[in-house]
Amino acid sequence: MKTFVITGGNSGLGYECAKNIAMTHKDNFVILACRNASKANAAIDLLVKETNNENIAFMELDLASLDSIRNFAAKFATSDYPPLYALVCNAGLILVDKTHYTQDGFEMTFGVNDIGHFLLTTMLLDKMADNGRIVFVSSATHDPAEKTGIAEPVYENARLLAYPTDEKQDKGMIKLGQRRYTTSKLCNIYLAYEFAERIKQQTDKHISVNAFNPGEMAGTGFSRTFPPIVKFIMKYVLPAVRLFRQPKDSVENSGKVLATLITDTRFNGITGRYFDGMQEKNSSELSYNKENRNDLWQTSVALTKLNESETILYLK
Repeated sequence: MKTFVITGGNSGLGYECAKNIAMTHKDNFVILACRNASKANAAIDLLVKETNNENIAFMELDLASLDSIRNFAAKFATSDYPPLYALVCNAGLILVDKTHYTQDGFEMTFGVNDIGHFLLTTMLLDKMADNGRIVFVSSATHDPAEKTGIAEPVYENARLLAYPTDEKQDKGMIKLGQRRYTTSKLCNIYLAYEFAERIKQQTDKHISVNAFNPGEMAGTGFSRTFPPIVKFIMKYVLPAVRLFRQPKDSVENSGKVLATLITDTRFNGITGRYFDGMQEKNSSELSYNKENRNDLWQTSVALTKLNESETILYLK
């Protein structure tokens, strides 16, 4: 048996990924790592019915709390779950109503999408099977060349992302919230590339780490902090438009593709790559900036107060 941990696995892309992993093999054990127990347990009930696989469980995880992440890692370490094969860093958010902060004082978008997943990944590495897999869910919005229509990412340094001073630099919170989101998705790729390189150079494990763009996936709750008219368009209009597009834009199809990247033997040994759906391609030019990668790594270590006993990787 193998264990698969999916952050934000109770809805949207995470749910569809969990469903497909559970359906792939009856011995696959899926853990939904989520904040809300009632929503997670409701998702489990439905997943069991849809997949006929009862090996699905909930573990509480709040990526906006370093204590919660450390508690999750500690509980997993003492659990009797099957060996950890894969970690899907899927949970993410975009906030455009105002600046929110995590329990530890970081700007929420960066704190959840990046810092939280950084700490979780570093702390679970020693529990992972030698041939395990990690996928960071990123987005095409990290790449200005994709012309996605929302604010382009801006990376100066990670400390400014954690403690922003940019509230007065943009015209309105929508643009600012978009930029914070797209920059966090760029950071997801930095983390994927940095973890891939460090695991290969610093450990004997053959764990692959890749980044994944799932597509637009209209109607997934992405717009919950947007103004009402934008919510209406994204919840009802875009899903209707999706009917006339190729199916890769649906959450169902993207969840299936993500599960395939995690489970299929075709991807054995492939690491440090960016996948647009099933297609391996180059990420943005900025995503290959090693100075930014190193800055993000060092700042993440400092912000999380990570120590050498918590990970198998070198912290410098």
